[in-house]
Amino acid sequence: MNVTDRRIAATRPVPPRRPSPRLAVMAAAAVGLLALAGCSDPVTGQAGAATSATEAEASPGALTGANGIVYDASPEQQGRIRAEEDPELAALVPQDIAADGKLTIGSTGGSVPLSFHATDDRTVVGTEIDIAQLVADKLGLELELQTTSWENWPLKTEAGEYEAVFSNVGINGERVQKFDFAPYRAAYMGFEAKTESDLAVDGAEDISGLRVAVGSGTNQEKILLAWNEELEAEGKTPAELQYYSSEADTILALSSGRIDLNFAPYPSTVYRENTRDDLKVVGKVNAGWPSETLVAATTLRGSGLAEPISAAIDSAIEDGSYAEVLDRWGLGEEAVPESEVVTAETFQAS
Repeated sequence: MNVTDRRIAATRPVPPRRPSPRLAVMAAAAVGLLALAGCSDPVTGQAGAATSATEAEASPGALTGANGIVYDASPEQQGRIRAEEDPELAALVPQDIAADGKLTIGSTGGSVPLSFHATDDRTVVGTEIDIAQLVADKLGLELELQTTSWENWPLKTEAGEYEAVFSNVGINGERVQKFDFAPYRAAYMGFEAKTESDLAVDGAEDISGLRVAVGSGTNQEKILLAWNEELEAEGKTPAELQYYSSEADTILALSSGRIDLNFAPYPSTVYRENTRDDLKVVGKVNAGWPSETLVAATTLRGSGLAEPISAAIDSAIEDGSYAEVLDRWGLGEEAVPESEVVTAETFQAS
């Protein structure tokens, strides 16, 4: 095992935790995604997966999944976990960043339950936002959120528009050349297919000749391109990769049979499996395949912000608020025991 493997192993996910009983309001389905599920939700009036008794008792915009998690799309987010300022951690924030009293972050706002628009179509909520809020609280900063497309977050971060990005960004060799990272979650990707499908994906041969949707510029695209190279080298038909402008368009294509598989962040595939009756998860792969990687808060290389963010995450892990956030969204299995800053130097040294 090399240094990279030992470092990643040290931050591997811990076993799933049972949801905290004090979390009464949980995570939510975006209205646009509900509209794709095929039946009407009596709570929101939108088309969506069949509702349960628990759902009917929840606040408007809530959707109870088969896994028991109540996904709350309300802009108020009354169940959001907050933290107190830690003066010692606040003192670690670089002065040029702390000067305005804000932590300006970027997030895509397009994937339930990670980062998505609430029922008011303006407020962005989700796991990524809750983790960012904990960090801002610990550092004594006001959280200022801006939304962006996946393709634009690197350029906007380099341009100084964002001080950090919380948007399911996985660490890889290309990104460490420009950014520093403070890990906060395991990085898994899931394959999803229609419920009646008999597909099961464990490796390259399982996608041969299939139509697979994937996001451009993502770690999962890198995996599929590598798998296609393997298939071509073996004389087999590569997968036909499909690209869509939004998650909603992708899921519509999958549910209508225009594609065979979607390869997306695992939390989103699990969400859909638990809130729809027409899709299921058929495979799970680490985003760092063939090795392992982590999801991390992403900051401009050399800005000095990754260190205090990492320290804030460690503090949240220690006091339990971090676990509460993940449990709130049904992502306890992606918890890590600590956050260790990853830079180009530490990444290359491994």
